[in-house]
Amino acid sequence: MPFLGLLAFVVVVPTVLAGTYRQDIGIAHLDRFLQERAYNATKFAVEAYNRNPESAILKFNEQIQESLEATNNSTRRKLNGGERCMATNPIDRCWRCKSGWAKNRQALGECARGFGEGTTGGMGGCMYVVTDASDDDMLNPKKGTLRHAVIQDKPLWIIFKRSMIITLKQELIMNHDKTIDGRGVQVHIAYGAGITIQFVHNIIIHGIRIHHIVPKSGGMIRDSLGHYGFRTVSDGDGISIFGASRVWVDHVSLDHCSDGLIDAIMASSALTISNCKFNHHNDVMLLGANDNHRGDVIMQVTVAFNRFGKGLVQRMPTCRWGFFHVVNNDYNKWEKYAIGGSRNPIIISQGNRFRAPDNVHAKEVTHRDHYPRHVWKRWKWRSVNDLFLNGAFFVASGDHSEIDQNLKKYMVQAKDGSAVGQLTRYAGMLRCTHARPC
Repeated sequence: MPFLGLLAFVVVVPTVLAGTYRQDIGIAHLDRFLQERAYNATKFAVEAYNRNPESAILKFNEQIQESLEATNNSTRRKLNGGERCMATNPIDRCWRCKSGWAKNRQALGECARGFGEGTTGGMGGCMYVVTDASDDDMLNPKKGTLRHAVIQDKPLWIIFKRSMIITLKQELIMNHDKTIDGRGVQVHIAYGAGITIQFVHNIIIHGIRIHHIVPKSGGMIRDSLGHYGFRTVSDGDGISIFGASRVWVDHVSLDHCSDGLIDAIMASSALTISNCKFNHHNDVMLLGANDNHRGDVIMQVTVAFNRFGKGLVQRMPTCRWGFFHVVNNDYNKWEKYAIGGSRNPIIISQGNRFRAPDNVHAKEVTHRDHYPRHVWKRWKWRSVNDLFLNGAFFVASGDHSEIDQNLKKYMVQAKDGSAVGQLTRYAGMLRCTHARPC
């Protein structure tokens, strides 16, 4: 068993639970229900932890290679009497160009890749149609609202009857085994609170836009049919992933949130963030709670096929403790840095395209927080086949000699950053219609 795998199983359960009780987690206190939910969430996260993370990278590389080869051989498939569809990465090829996607929405539940592979969301459950954009009752949500849907105790595939803007009065706290699927309409979560995925597992967020999220005062909020509790002030995150596992965020557009666009903390693991579009924000993505929360050693995240676009400053992502595969993303003119971290995370940056800003003092892709060079030089950060434009450069560190030579050889052969434009072409919320390929 690799060292990280052994370490996680030995220390993670007690450390993450102790850390959970010590941290400010937005709950006035952990009652018996939440203590049990937190403990079970930790068990699910440990079970989802991949003790050989390099194998996940190899598999993902193979899927990307197969996708690009298939795209080059038959890029544009004619569907529905001449309609053309292009799906350029392995996640999109799983579902987008199938003519019956709208009749078989739950097939999306087979399409997660990377560390989040196996996330099925509400697959196998009933379809729940959101018909009401209001959010007026935190304790007894009205049937037909998004809040009523996400607190149910059974798997649900949540879709929307029409385009709508949902302004959340307080954070939307999700229950297990849910998919929020905005395909076919335009769904905005905006001008209110964001989405909280806390102490749960198996969640898919797909095909929506989240923007202008602000802190909310808190209060009594229901998180399942049988439980509610007092929440403190929310941070203003677009999506907050807290002590959760098997979470996949795909084709979501995010911008203008008061805190992070996506934060994943407190021993969350088995996460994939893919095909998203990020714009106009300072602290974009935080992966890891803080330098003292050792439970984050089990955090494993794939960040793939995303576009980091206009008006972004830093944290794309910033990482602590865990293992992070940042692959085939498009970075365009950050203000401070692109990828950062602290507390000895393993970061593999592979096949990304980094276009540096014109500022001569902000050309470096990487940034280490709080630690001198003699400490961070041992952290395992490496760049493989990245494309650097406008003076961008990546400062690698650490000894990678223990990496399997066959995997290392394959990584050298993987597609480089020149393929990023093709792989990320359709990032963000898609404008799908039910009668056509998406």
